[in-house]
Order: sequence, then C-alpha cells, then structure tokens
Amino acid sequence: MEAKKKKHIQKKTLDKNLCIREQFQIREKNFLSTYGTLSSSAKRRRIEATTCNIRTPFQLDRDRIVYSNAFRRLKHKTQVFLSPLGDHYRTRLTHTLEVAEISRNIARAMRLNEDLAETIALGHDLGHTPFGHGGETALMEVHSPHFTHSDQSLRVVDSLENRGEGLNLTREVRDGILKHSKGFGNIFPATLGETSITVEGRLVRVADIIAYLNHDLDDALRGKVILSSDVPAICIKKLGETHAQRASIMIEQLVYNSGPDNGKFILDMGKDTFQAMIILRKFLYDKVYRSPAVHNEFMKAKKVIISLYNYFIKKPDHLQIELEKMEMAPWNASKNALKRSVCDLIASMTDRYALGLYTKIFLPKPLV
Repeated sequence: MEAKKKKHIQKKTLDKNLCIREQFQIREKNFLSTYGTLSSSAKRRRIEATTCNIRTPFQLDRDRIVYSNAFRRLKHKTQVFLSPLGDHYRTRLTHTLEVAEISRNIARAMRLNEDLAETIALGHDLGHTPFGHGGETALMEVHSPHFTHSDQSLRVVDSLENRGEGLNLTREVRDGILKHSKGFGNIFPATLGETSITVEGRLVRVADIIAYLNHDLDDALRGKVILSSDVPAICIKKLGETHAQRASIMIEQLVYNSGPDNGKFILDMGKDTFQAMIILRKFLYDKVYRSPAVHNEFMKAKKVIISLYNYFIKKPDHLQIELEKMEMAPWNASKNALKRSVCDLIASMTDRYALGLYTKIFLPKPLV
C-alpha cells in the first residue's frame, strides 16, 4: 500500500515538472486511436530555436494560419456566387469554417487528432484565387495549365506569408493542405501520391466535399438558380430534405462505416450514401457551377484576372508597389520568375481588390 502511494506521489511530481504541452501530449497517447496522429511526432519544415510550452505543434500551426493575412482575405473571396450582396451567402471564409467544424467533429468521433484535422481544414483554401474556380481557370490559361489552388495553398504557407518567410508549418499539416482536393476527382483517392499521409488529412478531403455539396446547394436554392423540385429524388431519399439532415447523414455514415481493415484505416460512407453524394455532386456541376447565372459571371471575372496578369507582366515596377501593399515579399529578378510573382500576387487578391484594381487601371476616371 505504501509503495503504491509513493509511486502515485512520484507520478504527480513528474506531471508537475512537465509543461502544459507535454502533459497534453501524454493525454493524446492515452486517448487517440492507433491510427490518430500524435503531435509529439510532428516535424517542421525548418527547425525552430524554441518550442511552445502551452500549445502542441498542430495547435501552433492552427494559430499561425488563423493570424495570417491569407486567412483574413478569405472573407472577401468567392465561394460560388461572385461578390454576393445577400448577407447569408457563403464566402471562402465561411466555407473554410464549415469544413473545419465538420473535420473536427469527425476526428473526435473517430478518436483521431482533432487539432490536426481542424488545422488542415483552416489552411486548405488559403491559395484560392479571387472569383473562385473562375479565377483558378483564368490562371491556368494565362499562367500555367498546372496551376491549382491546392498547390498555391501550400505555396502560401511555405513561401508567401510573413513577407516570404512562410509559416513553417508541420509536415502533416502541409501534406493535408496539398492533398485536400483534386477538382472533380475521386472522393476517396487510391492513387499513390494523391492520398494524404495521415488519416486526418484524408478525412478533411471528405469533409470539404460534404461542406460544399450542402452549402452550395443551399446557396443555389437561396439564389433561385435551381428549385427544390430540381434536386434528384434519390438525393432527397437517401440524404434528406434539409441542409442539416444531409450533413448529419453524410457525417454519421462516414463515422459508422469507416474503420481498420488489414492494418489500415479505411474511410467509407456506405454504398447508398456514397452514390447519392456522387449524383448530387454531378447535379451541382451541371446545374449550378456551369449554369448561365454562374458561368457568365465567371467569364467576366476571367477577363479581369487575365487583364491584370498581362498588365503586371509589362509593368514590374507597378508589381512591386502592389506586392508591398499586400505585405508580400518584393519581386527579385535574380530569385523569382516575373510570371511566378505576378501569379502569386493575383492569386492572393480578394474579389473586391481585383475589381477595384481593374477599375483603376483600365476604366476611365471621370473628372469631378
């Protein structure tokens, strides 16, 4: 009895000598499943001189993202509808917050690392262009066919924030950001290189799809781009009639159908839910994203992006001025290609900044 009491006292003393972060990381080891990612194993892009005594590496990454310029700019970037006047339409920021909330709930239910899942979700769209996928398409045409917002998001956290120093995030967060999306690709990718190295990274990819399928449908109905009667009957039957019902069913089916299989953690939603999601996604692409109401505005937005890109290629001195305004590293001809710096500048702009700049440069200013 005395030996047990002594051991308990020693353990208590040991805990007192550990910082809050270390105590939390011990709790992680006791709570997370075998497939959860321990923050104690996280590796940074660059070694840092000091570590935080309170926050784990993933918690620190989360804060670095939330306090970044790129994260703040998301509030004025398009999700689906360009510069919506209605207060209730989603922006890229509200989309990001919904993905983070879904990711954290799923990770908690699966006993995975909630902090890692949330952090990847908060950073996954930092590289999104103004005007949503219309802006992304424009940069693919004028800059490089290989441009993607997921690559650009990684570039933001690695090379653009902090005036070129980057955020120095962990390998696990950076990997999740890079592999969160493949456009109209597979929801559960099997190709080597497309799959995140962590289960948390893989679930954020699904959470992203769950979020945009539901809120884009919600916004399309609100904007009368489609009617409730247009939604495929199988989606209503299998997923539900309301945003809350659909999101709950998708999340619950993912949680209850996923699990270990031959030493790996497999994400699965069940056949019926998965097929209904595929049908709903195709419906949104055909009837919303490619609808005249959305597509015609994207064509106008593409003109803005392409015009600005060509302008700054010809005016590198003006590029330097804009990079400074955006608190980005100045263009250095010996280090960075001019086209790359122009692309970084434009991809970082908000919708309203790009429109304001276009108006200032290309439209006549009347005398007062």
